Amino acid sequence: MHTITIAIDGYSSTGKSTVAKELADYIGYLYVDTGAMYRAVTLITLRKGFISEENIDTEKIVEALPDIELEFQKNAEGKAEIILNGENVEKQIRTLEVSEYVSPIATISEVRKKLVEQQRKMGEGQGIVMDGRDIGTVVFPKAELKVFMTASAEVRAQRRFDELVARGHQITYEEVLENVTERDTIDSSREDSPLRKAEDAIVIDNSEMNQEDQFHVLLQLAKDRIAGRI
Repeated sequence: MHTITIAIDGYSSTGKSTVAKELADYIGYLYVDTGAMYRAVTLITLRKGFISEENIDTEKIVEALPDIELEFQKNAEGKAEIILNGENVEKQIRTLEVSEYVSPIATISEVRKKLVEQQRKMGEGQGIVMDGRDIGTVVFPKAELKVFMTASAEVRAQRRFDELVARGHQITYEEVLENVTERDTIDSSREDSPLRKAEDAIVIDNSEMNQEDQFHVLLQLAKDRIAGRI
């Protein structure tokens, strides 16, 4: 069967990862959550003390990059989870603390270069679904299907807030909304690979869509592109 590369970009908390995982599982493609990769780098730099409220030590972060190994492994349910230097950190990377610093870390050119190289290698010679901020513009500019997902900041903040509360985090909606809007600004204004829609990307605004609706829209787009009908 003909395989393609599916690049899903968009703003934070638009449900990119969730729907991308579901799509990849359904059509039998490899799924790569690039956001998890940047979160893992952020997590290890927090652990090493390279990040504080006053400063982000870019020099030490860059020096540590050669010692950071990332991979994805499937859990018992068949879902891909991020492995950082041999440790499964899927839960640890989803905290608000990591969310607060992941966008600044992602602006560091050396970090982006390292992860983009790894992402391209992951996609060689196989069907792949990859989501992030610059997949259709930088990582796979020739991807056969490009999707750009968006939703209002308020809707995205509510989704993120509900997710964090369900995990037991003590947080307010206002704090989450502030984090979402701040990440939007950083992601869209950074000099290296800013968040932007590829010219040939299909926009999906899921502000009024549930997860099932998103999946079926994306699945039909994938089926049509695989069959060469778009």
